[in-house]
Amino acid sequence: MKNIAFILLYCITCFVGKAQQLSFADPLGSHMVIQQNKPFKVWGKAKPNAKVTVFADWLKSPVEVKADETGSFLGIVPVPEIAKGDFTEHQLIIESNGEKQSLTDILIGEVWICSGQSNMQFGMDEVINSAVEVSKANFPNIRLFYAGLNFSNEPIENVDGEWKVCNPESVYKFSAVGYFFGKELFKELNVPVGIVFTGIGASAAQAYVPKAVLAADNLLNDKYLQPYLRSSKSKEVIDGGFSFEKVIRPFLLYNALIHPFKNLSISGFCWYQGESNRNERTAYTHLMHTMISSWREAFAQGDLPFYFVQIAPYFYDIEDPKRAEFAFFREAQENISSVANTEMVVTMDVGNAKDLHPKNKKPIGIRLGKTALNLHYGLNNISYEGPIFDSVDFNGAKALLSFKPSSVKSGLKTNDGQPPKYFQLAGEGQIFYEAEAKIVGNKIQLSSSEVSKPVAVRYAFTNYPVTNLENGEGIPAVPFRTDDWQEPSVK
Repeated sequence: MKNIAFILLYCITCFVGKAQQLSFADPLGSHMVIQQNKPFKVWGKAKPNAKVTVFADWLKSPVEVKADETGSFLGIVPVPEIAKGDFTEHQLIIESNGEKQSLTDILIGEVWICSGQSNMQFGMDEVINSAVEVSKANFPNIRLFYAGLNFSNEPIENVDGEWKVCNPESVYKFSAVGYFFGKELFKELNVPVGIVFTGIGASAAQAYVPKAVLAADNLLNDKYLQPYLRSSKSKEVIDGGFSFEKVIRPFLLYNALIHPFKNLSISGFCWYQGESNRNERTAYTHLMHTMISSWREAFAQGDLPFYFVQIAPYFYDIEDPKRAEFAFFREAQENISSVANTEMVVTMDVGNAKDLHPKNKKPIGIRLGKTALNLHYGLNNISYEGPIFDSVDFNGAKALLSFKPSSVKSGLKTNDGQPPKYFQLAGEGQIFYEAEAKIVGNKIQLSSSEVSKPVAVRYAFTNYPVTNLENGEGIPAVPFRTDDWQEPSVK
């Protein structure tokens, strides 16, 4: 039972006739989830230099801090680890200079930030079987925050949005990948889950990196920052309105959509972006390494996990099944995972070659969830890897592929009962031809009538192959190539 005295003492939150000076920061609100087992920062605005008292109903005594000369305050509240099935509703109250403000219906659990461009923004109203999925989305212990679009030349503290209880109405336009990810965590962990979506369609990765970080890196400064600062666009007055050009400008989205959350205690990040940077290679990998590092530094919670989604197969209005420029980009994406505590989720089987925004988002959210459950939460019984290439043996006209043992412990199969698709072989001439593939135990045997002595193999290494090879867990194989040949120029 709630502490009645606590509720009566602190729930009167306003005084008639006084201008309100006391407020919580925008990311903090009723119905939110607070990250368990971490210090929780309570921040906001009060009268300059005033004392602010923070009451949390799980603490025996309040926390007192002092606002600075601008009225900003920040207090740190310890948060306990909770038991499975603990869905206790909590309250958080701040008091200062005769004012009180309260947050109610707060849960303690796991909090994740989901960001990126349109395939992360893609709403539940558009997914496969949307009517059924949305109607079933009654999860009062999952909470959702949808950050409103904004841009800023300088880092800002304010952000539009509010925490909402997950139900068919609140989930309808929410990130489908984010929702299915949160639902997977909730199903396995049995604790409250909070998902923050903060991103926008068509956005480029450089838009999410702080200006000072770009300026300090020679490659990123030359490629992204200086061309923008020299342009007339950088002299414009920035407002919150959307344009396809504005969402690729450096640092503006970081300032308005990431920076406001930097004090929020979280478990980690999920990221689905890349289409707007698809013509880049090593620059994108480096950009992402830098972005991850800058976010981890800003949030100051250690090497927070960062799980990202591979761009799905798409033809970009060019009908040529042999072209591979976006396969090279996916390779650049995969190279992001050389940074500690990161992992890529594969989408090759759930794409649509003729749809930039494929509607089958549920498997992507589930795969992100399984990745987090295994790698972050230590549930080693939950598989998250698809078949990962390990080695190849060439014997005359045939090639025999082996995979990382842990990725095929459940075996190899195809999702349609047909032979594996999209394998290629090449000889010394470096011309790739379609190969016939056959599953042999946990290996793949390849041959091609066009290649008498193969020396290189590629798998799903073209622009828009929608694949069928997976392991027994239904997780698709990771695209790969065994060669290191230079990418051909594309006209």
